[in-house]
Amino acid sequence: MINRPIVAVDAMGGDHSPAHEVDGAVMAARRWQIPIVLIGQTELLAQELANHDTQGLDIRVEHASEVVGMHDSASDAVRRKKDSSIRVAFNLLKEGRVNAVVSAGNSGATMAVGMFVLKRIQGIDRPAIATVVPNLKDQTLVLDVGGNVDCKPPHLVQFALMGSVYASQMLGKPSPRVGLLSNGAEESKGNELTREANQILKRTSLNYVGYTEGRDIYNANVDVVVCDGFVGNVVLKVSEGLAEAIGAILREEFGSRLLSKLGYLLARPALKAFKKKVDYAEYGGAPLLGVQGTAMICHGSSNPQAIMNAIKMAHDSETHQVISKMSERLEELQIEN
Repeated sequence: MINRPIVAVDAMGGDHSPAHEVDGAVMAARRWQIPIVLIGQTELLAQELANHDTQGLDIRVEHASEVVGMHDSASDAVRRKKDSSIRVAFNLLKEGRVNAVVSAGNSGATMAVGMFVLKRIQGIDRPAIATVVPNLKDQTLVLDVGGNVDCKPPHLVQFALMGSVYASQMLGKPSPRVGLLSNGAEESKGNELTREANQILKRTSLNYVGYTEGRDIYNANVDVVVCDGFVGNVVLKVSEGLAEAIGAILREEFGSRLLSKLGYLLARPALKAFKKKVDYAEYGGAPLLGVQGTAMICHGSSNPQAIMNAIKMAHDSETHQVISKMSERLEELQIEN
């Protein structure tokens, strides 16, 4: 019987593996006493762990001989690399030896292996990748951000359900406002996909507020934004690029003139707070929703802080029993005829 959620970390799939994964795991274990299993090639992981003081930390290593690279196809990850670090991690989760999985590896492969090993939650046709972005007040959950580029209306309705449960349990929003991303708030806007999904969502018991524009992701007018994975991934990449561009522009402006440099000294606390709020590392990973288990997908270039926070998110998601509550909520969801 597992008393405290154990998190398995795919330590081999990221751009900077296994160094960043090991660093982040040690940080999470030390800060929050989270039990962690590092999955990967034993010798490499032992070398990285030797760089840290792990005395008193609940960290162990599970061997995996293969690695799924960023250029590997999802089908290869499922069919050919059966001893890859991500496959071993999900196998451990299915067997009940760990409670959650974190990976900074190939997101498509991670999603495919997760679906193959864990299977989908009953009533969910396609799992979705969600991400938390900052808004003017707190946070907004956006999904799907890359798992499904071609969707049908029922898929968007399922994303709305999963996003509502996750926002309620993990973001502290008792009755999350759910919006469907469109090119305008008017009923006449949208395309065939969004118009049909809009009509179905109106008949659900969710707190559905209708069409949502891109600006609403950041102005705190909605808590959950639903879209297909093609649109969602563009939103995510634009958001990341905009945050980086704003930071670069501010650095250039503050460094150009003496008066600006003096202004920077006065504004530095506010700028640090801004940087923290828009830094993806603060939000850790993107939950993979719709499979029968807790999984977090991290950016391939995740730094140790991002890995650490993803581990905490995975641990907290399991503590709050998000997956089981999602299954329960699906059974309760009413769609009026």
